[in-house]
Amino acid sequence: MTPTIRVLLCLGLSVGLRTPVQAGPLPKPTLWAEPDHVIPWGSPVTITCQGIPGAEEYRLDKEGSPAPWERQTPQEPGDKANFSITHMTDVHAGRYQCYCYSPTGWSEHSDPLELVVTGSYSKPSLSALPSPFVTSGGNVTLQCVSGQGFDRFLLTKEGDDRLSWTLDSQRLPSGQSQALFPVGPVTPIHRWTFRCYGCFRNSPQVCSHPSDPLKLLVSGESGKPSLLSQQGPIAAYGQSLTLQCRSDVSYDRFALHKEGGRDLREKLVLQPQAGLSQAHFPLDTVSNSHGGRYRCYGGYNLSSEWSAPSDPLDILVAGWLHDRPSLSVQPGPRVASGENVTLLCQSQSQRDTFLLSKEGAAGPPERLRSKHRAQQFQAEFSMSPVTSAHGGTYRCYSSHSTSPFLLSLPSEPLQLLVSGDVPKPSIWADPGRIVTKGSPVTIWCQGSLQASAYVLYKDRGSEPLETGIPQDSSNKAHFFIEAMTPSHAGLYHCTYYTSGNISSHQSDPLLLVVTGVGGAPSLSA
Repeated sequence: MTPTIRVLLCLGLSVGLRTPVQAGPLPKPTLWAEPDHVIPWGSPVTITCQGIPGAEEYRLDKEGSPAPWERQTPQEPGDKANFSITHMTDVHAGRYQCYCYSPTGWSEHSDPLELVVTGSYSKPSLSALPSPFVTSGGNVTLQCVSGQGFDRFLLTKEGDDRLSWTLDSQRLPSGQSQALFPVGPVTPIHRWTFRCYGCFRNSPQVCSHPSDPLKLLVSGESGKPSLLSQQGPIAAYGQSLTLQCRSDVSYDRFALHKEGGRDLREKLVLQPQAGLSQAHFPLDTVSNSHGGRYRCYGGYNLSSEWSAPSDPLDILVAGWLHDRPSLSVQPGPRVASGENVTLLCQSQSQRDTFLLSKEGAAGPPERLRSKHRAQQFQAEFSMSPVTSAHGGTYRCYSSHSTSPFLLSLPSEPLQLLVSGDVPKPSIWADPGRIVTKGSPVTIWCQGSLQASAYVLYKDRGSEPLETGIPQDSSNKAHFFIEAMTPSHAGLYHCTYYTSGNISSHQSDPLLLVVTGVGGAPSLSA
């Protein structure tokens, strides 16, 4: 294998095929191919040899073939000749040189032109490491990979300059072959679209189909946009998922990129309003391929430069693991502000990490490594001290470190109520707290602040007996018992919490007594 050629893509240092080089009294001709020297199988190509004014004959030689491959005598002396190939095949692939004759003699041979035919093998894949977004003036590595065992890879750049480079392949432990092309410095002045091809040593000018095109996008220092998920950072299998990129800068377009992915989505901003621009990126039905880290960029139609990247957004897919962990809380689901609280997530299946998610939270879930205790895998999420902001509904998930964006099914929801400085409500019974067996009774709970919900408890139970929603501006809720029985007798108390999940202190207890049972009032212990 020939030594690997180190390539630095720098347009200012590249030598075009059409640059004539003076050598002796008769300069050697310049040789190039139109539309390019890399041609798909069956396509036409024209080889042009530009010599000296007054040349009377042009000859084209192909390496390994009897010379000349083709000759051309212009009807009138001229400075160039065109050699046409109507259908490119592997017979035409190879290295060419041309030379010409004038009354002063024969010229030297031109520099060689390598004519490559593509389409003989399956296409390789081309990606940018670490990302197709490159900071202006920065460098990037293009990775061409195939499982077909190619001996070398060819990289081409689209555009007027039509540049190409070849590297010997490297064998990977997986059995695939690859070539790493260093590219840079990258600036927004030029187009940066690439394809790569795989070739074998025994026929180096006969190569594969082209890879999918890879477009490098140049990011600058302009204001980074924001990226968020309308459904939150955790998406369930089968759910529809849409990501939104927005900015207070009036960008004309946005681009979305997933870390490690080859796909790049672009969206135009149809109607920027009041300096706010945004674009929605529907990602269709959620599957495990959607899990990952995303960033978005803003740009303008008249510029090839993009903004600085948004902060990363991790999309987690729930349901990839089919077990469901359990979630519990100590000392209990109703705590006072300032207490220490621990949420315990457990699974009997072997899991590397656990995640705790709060409903409605804007930030990502908290992630902890698991510990193996008492034949359980678990993680303890501590809140010390707890504040009213910790109140809300929680779920936990498990995950493997090898697939950190793919989660288990969620645990059953756990509601944590934190009592702060919200005054306790009033509680009373209508028609009264002493009720005849079989009669109806209504328990009322009313707070002094606007409430989103009321919760009724009985005796010393920590689980809610019933939840009531305020029905009108009176800011109170009622709990109806249609027919009193001895089991309804006992102590009741209630709490309420605001829209911010701030729980009030408990009401004073209400003792309900049932009469008409064996001639004496009845109380439950």
